[in-house]
Amino acid sequence: MADTDPFLSAGNLLVLDVPLPLDGGQSLEGVRIAYETCGTLNADKSNAILLFHALTMDQHVVSTHPRTGKPGWWRNSVGPGKPIDTDRFFVICANVLGGCMGSTGPASAAADGTPYAMRFPVITIRDMVRAQIALLDALGIERLHAAVGGSMGGMLALSLAANFPERTKAALVIASTARHSAQNIAFHEVGRQAIMADPKWKNGDYGTGKGPEAGLAVARMAAHITYLSEAGLTEKFGRRLQDRPDGTKGAKTFGFDADFQVESYLRHQGLSFTGRFDANSYLYITRAMDYFDLAEEVSGGEGGGGRLAEAFAGTTARFCLVSFDTDWLYPTAESRHVAHALNAAGAAVSCVELSAPYGHDSFLLDVPALDRVIAGFLNA
Repeated sequence: MADTDPFLSAGNLLVLDVPLPLDGGQSLEGVRIAYETCGTLNADKSNAILLFHALTMDQHVVSTHPRTGKPGWWRNSVGPGKPIDTDRFFVICANVLGGCMGSTGPASAAADGTPYAMRFPVITIRDMVRAQIALLDALGIERLHAAVGGSMGGMLALSLAANFPERTKAALVIASTARHSAQNIAFHEVGRQAIMADPKWKNGDYGTGKGPEAGLAVARMAAHITYLSEAGLTEKFGRRLQDRPDGTKGAKTFGFDADFQVESYLRHQGLSFTGRFDANSYLYITRAMDYFDLAEEVSGGEGGGGRLAEAFAGTTARFCLVSFDTDWLYPTAESRHVAHALNAAGAAVSCVELSAPYGHDSFLLDVPALDRVIAGFLNA
């Protein structure tokens, strides 16, 4: 790993010995893929599950995060006797290409020894999948038991199933979509502009020092709102006022401090995010998500050309699509759209909407019904 990477992460590391081709026409040399595994790979290597993470997550799915000290982001669902049972399955989770926890991204050193920054090529969801296919090849895994992912991870799972259908027996896609809507793109653009408007962004050349933390925090705040539900915010915060440091209870300041509890919560989310994520990575990964259109990806057309059903033509994989009734970022209609395409392609697919008060983030929280769906699908 390059010493210039400020988000260096301990763990398993693969360095590709051949260039990785990219959808944009370029290629990357010496690509690093940082990953975590848990469980034991069986003799015929048929019990592997590739778990794809969401935008702001990383490979630390069960292990303690090296920068925050917090438990793995899906420890409630992955482990011995849990829905993704590591007594039975060998689970792999890699930091995506473009990420900032050990895999090659904008914070990594280029050939001249300095961070790529904005010299890093724009990447796509399929490019991220290609990198992880290379990881599977290095591990000697020809076909997965399942590809699993929530949110952006669900996009990766769909892309793998469509572009590399021989590499997985099943795909579990949670709270995700086959393409970004105009609203999704709009929210991401607000975040990107917040980062680029920060004077400390310096056109991406902020090096290993203090970068555009204020802009990145605002980007995180805006995105975090989309992960929650109105009912959840109302129940947790309502219009309750924040207690003041001087002991004053719930008083308005008649200024622009965080008077409301929800304001304080969002500011905390924004500031804590800057310590574990690279601003340029945020730009590149959100752009990859916005470019994602599975029908276009497989057909090679642009502007929405191609039918989604064609992306799954001839697939033999089983699919399970899960949505949540309070998720307005990727609502149930998005999952149904994918399910209809899979049905048209003759694929085996189940689609379920679960009730949960947490909005889009429901897949990361305690939803027993989701646990049952995951375990039932993977053990079928």
